[in-house]
Amino acid sequence: MPELPEVEVTRQSFASRILGAQVLSLRMGKPLRWPLGCDPGRLEGAKVGPVLRRGKYLWVPLSLVGGADKPPEGLLVHLGMSGALTFAKSLAPSGPHDHFELDTTAGLLRLTDPRRFGAVVWGASMTSGLPARLLAGLGLEPFDEAMTGAYLHQRLKGRKVSIKQALLAGDIVVGAGNIYACEALFMAGISPQLEAGRVSRPRCDRLVLAVQEVLRQALAMGGSSLRDFKDAYGSQGHFQLSTRVYGREGEPCRTCATPVRRMVQGQRSTFFCPVCQKK
Repeated sequence: MPELPEVEVTRQSFASRILGAQVLSLRMGKPLRWPLGCDPGRLEGAKVGPVLRRGKYLWVPLSLVGGADKPPEGLLVHLGMSGALTFAKSLAPSGPHDHFELDTTAGLLRLTDPRRFGAVVWGASMTSGLPARLLAGLGLEPFDEAMTGAYLHQRLKGRKVSIKQALLAGDIVVGAGNIYACEALFMAGISPQLEAGRVSRPRCDRLVLAVQEVLRQALAMGGSSLRDFKDAYGSQGHFQLSTRVYGREGEPCRTCATPVRRMVQGQRSTFFCPVCQKK
């Protein structure tokens, strides 16, 4: 599943190119998780504003003709489990897995999603209607100034689940998906099995810094392409080639040479070093 680094890399790969373009048409293919929520024709002629990201969602603002005094409407886009956005001046004819196309004067933005768990929904704003409901439960962005060890420690109080599962929940901080949670916990020296409510304040300080550092590295390397992730240029990410524990079961820890172990937590594979990561 594309996580925050992959979604941000995707945003960066087309946001500046589509900015200011005029919508020529919008086409929806097979149904996605939710209906679009408006008549595609009403968005024709709209001007595309600065594309934003919130968690793993992208917001494409659209200013309608004659609506200069109104806040822009927009499209909230989620890539689902296997979706990818492509943006180019011209693309091959749409195929059976292409379920959304926004044709603009700058090029064609297309969502390809074989499993159809992705979504494109219209909203009068990010803070109303279905977009607001989808975004309501998200935690802080990882690089938000409020994302501190004190904040994390407070939010973890009383939680009985493991710290790995608490990170994945997304209601405390967004972006620490499975790969990045494994890597951050290793960097912070914390066992993924440790009960979330028992993580000390000093460890929370280390974990916040580790999450931020891992995500910075992932962004710099274009995200992770474990299966078929590509950005809007069609480029793959390379973070998966430099992981310290993720995907390295049985291989020596890069710090102490102990074999990396794998276990399953919440139906997700967790990779960790039993020596470097303490409970």
